[in-house]
Amino acid sequence: MRCHEVDYEIRGHDMQLVEVELDPGETVVAEAGAMTFMEEGINFETRMGDGSEPDQGIMGKLFSVGKRMLTGESVFTTHFSNEGSGKSRVAFSAPYPGSIVPLDMSKLGEKVVCQKDSFLCAALGTKISITFTRKLGAGFFGGEGFILQQLEGDGMAFIHAGGTVVERELNGETLRLDTGCLVGFAGDINYDIQAAGGLKSMVFGGEGLFMATLSGHGKVWIQSLPFSRLADRIIASSPALGRSMKGED
Repeated sequence: MRCHEVDYEIRGHDMQLVEVELDPGETVVAEAGAMTFMEEGINFETRMGDGSEPDQGIMGKLFSVGKRMLTGESVFTTHFSNEGSGKSRVAFSAPYPGSIVPLDMSKLGEKVVCQKDSFLCAALGTKISITFTRKLGAGFFGGEGFILQQLEGDGMAFIHAGGTVVERELNGETLRLDTGCLVGFAGDINYDIQAAGGLKSMVFGGEGLFMATLSGHGKVWIQSLPFSRLADRIIASSPALGRSMKGED
């Protein structure tokens, strides 16, 4: 299924939103709760699955839902369609400060792998699934880098990142980064999770036990402030909040 062709405009700086312009009959799929506003003519419907395979049977839909449950995402997506006679816009924003990265999937090999909570919205026809790291043992301890989302299609998709986003182009090099700082990658990229170093560095280094390692040829998007790091700093700076999160009196 070919993706719908949608136009867009990203507004703001530190707390961005994306306005998607739909022609009559066009649809954009978004995570539940991401919509900010919509103009006249836009109607929405909550559905199971991403709608990339309209002829998918009930078992196929249940399988897709099961995969989304593994990522911690909602089992539903919301489809926003322009049912009016002229162009109309619908806007989406993420739940915490950061940047929105537009992805022209047709120029990225029609596949992008991203962190499980970074997907914001995409043109109807985009397939949203999951992928795992190859080393399951390291993955279970590696935290954020273990389960990743995979976006496939030839239209526009939008992912969200915390803080500043850096785009790197790998040409046979190897890049190592904190698992939480990885937003996504596209191209012929080999992705793995490895131990951060020796026992002393892992225990006292403060950089986490595992790091993401990417090598090959393609694009990599990196975020300066993953939400997990922001949440940890907020909890650490508020003892009362920290005790409440731990269930203490």
